[in-house]
Amino acid sequence: MADTLKIAGREFGSRLIVGTGKYRSFQEMKRCHEASGADMATVAVRRVNLTDRSKESLLDYIDRSRIFILPNTAGCYTADDAVRTALLAREVGLSHWIKLEVIGDEKTLFPDNAGLLEATRTLVKEGFVVLPYTNDDVVNARRLIEAGAAAVMPLAAPIGSGLGIQNSTNLRILREMITEVPVIVDAGVGTASDAAVAMELGADGVLLNTAIAAASEPEKMARAMNLAVQAGRLAFESGRMPKRLYASASSPMAGVIGSAS
Repeated sequence: MADTLKIAGREFGSRLIVGTGKYRSFQEMKRCHEASGADMATVAVRRVNLTDRSKESLLDYIDRSRIFILPNTAGCYTADDAVRTALLAREVGLSHWIKLEVIGDEKTLFPDNAGLLEATRTLVKEGFVVLPYTNDDVVNARRLIEAGAAAVMPLAAPIGSGLGIQNSTNLRILREMITEVPVIVDAGVGTASDAAVAMELGADGVLLNTAIAAASEPEKMARAMNLAVQAGRLAFESGRMPKRLYASASSPMAGVIGSAS
């Protein structure tokens, strides 16, 4: 059976979710989406022309028969603003799914936990499938799930930093304690090995954008991320060997003819 990512009863063939910002052109974005193998892409509602259909839009370069659009509330600093943005996305026909961002600090772009929780409660009541971008705090993640979140999306490092996973212990704790909804690592991935590590730690998926868009050769990086997420998932499922302080011969001498008795 295919190993699919399941969120709110919907199945996705890829565990990699990609973004739509920072590309040099819409054409490059489209090529990278194809190379990534992703079947879900997040779109910042505030950065898309939703009214004048006569003008070019990034939405024109997303194959919606293959890629599921996940609107996001990037740039929102209050719960009310995030809710209004989500309602607008649904009103214009983007989706009733929302990647929820409520930013608490302009420099670090860390989430506002209180605002995030408030907006999650409101949007769930409004019938949204809510995927909140949050920090790597299991207590806050639990509160979001209790509020109705369909997944939790902890950061690996600050948005766009490319620093990779900065606190693997917290992500392991999240994976161990959060079992009822997917845990999707969001923000901070810089290269393929970061994505692989996130999956090896047990993440159900990885969401990234800048790591592909800002690479010298974005299409190659998109393919690398595709393979890295698959490899990391397989490694997690296979169960790694135990770590040892000292060497252990891969070709043991025990039972070999001529070995010392």
